[in-house]
Amino acid sequence: LRQYVALGWRYFCFECTLFDLKLRSSISLNISMTPGLPKQIEMEKEVQTSEDTGCMSAAKAVLLEECEEQFGLLQKLQNEIIMADTEAYDDQSNEAVNRLIAITSELEQWQEIEPKLLTTNTEVLLAVGKKELQRLHSQLKMVLSCSQAKLDAQKKILKREQTWQSEKQEALNAVTEKIARLQQEKQKSDHSVSQEMKRKIHKLKEYHSSLMEMLSDMLAEHFPLPDPQENGSKKKRAAAYDAAEINLISLSEIIERLTNKTLETPHDPYVTIDDTFWPPYTEMLLRNGIAMRHPEDCNKIRLENFF
Repeated sequence: LRQYVALGWRYFCFECTLFDLKLRSSISLNISMTPGLPKQIEMEKEVQTSEDTGCMSAAKAVLLEECEEQFGLLQKLQNEIIMADTEAYDDQSNEAVNRLIAITSELEQWQEIEPKLLTTNTEVLLAVGKKELQRLHSQLKMVLSCSQAKLDAQKKILKREQTWQSEKQEALNAVTEKIARLQQEKQKSDHSVSQEMKRKIHKLKEYHSSLMEMLSDMLAEHFPLPDPQENGSKKKRAAAYDAAEINLISLSEIIERLTNKTLETPHDPYVTIDDTFWPPYTEMLLRNGIAMRHPEDCNKIRLENFF
């Protein structure tokens, strides 16, 4: 009997749930099938707040009364079951089997029964439906805001992932090109590598020779040796004759000696100044920072360190 009471309580809760569901479906059906109902809803939206509150209170009171009636009936049945529960069963196994059979048959009956609405009042249904629609509207707005926030977050993540993908793609392309270049170099034989080095060395020598020729031409044009036939004072012509007798060397030869000395003996790059060095050229090199004197011997000079 207690099992019957529990099943009755479950049926009552199940009936309330089905009432809520059927109430929603009936409201939507009435709105779609009744032509004048949308106008009625629009008119009710214009009613004052006090009237809406009163309508909702009345609907709530009606529902509470019907629920109290059902609950009172359920309590009455429970009291009757308690008063009638005086018999005892000797065989516990038979009692369990009988209880299982009774519960199974009761469950089948409840599944076959179609629950009914607690009330059929149109005003009550309309008020409850309006409240339910408002609650559903607020929930949908909340869902929309949450979905929009998630969409914005996913867009940011997508943009960051696309940037990361482009960077990785550039790195992958660079690595692929380097691997292809290394494979090509690996496929070359030692002979081809040596030929390539010889070609580069020959090209550098040609470039060096052209630079030296250009330097010699420039020095010969702009820095010639003194000519005794030039017009000038007797003192200058006498100095020119003395220079011709001494057999002076040109500025390009001076620079060549300094360069060779620096390359051949870098630990002692100084060149001794003798009578073949024309003093004006020596002073010009020192004054323009191309050469420098020995700190202990003023008759020795060397090229400046240009690195």
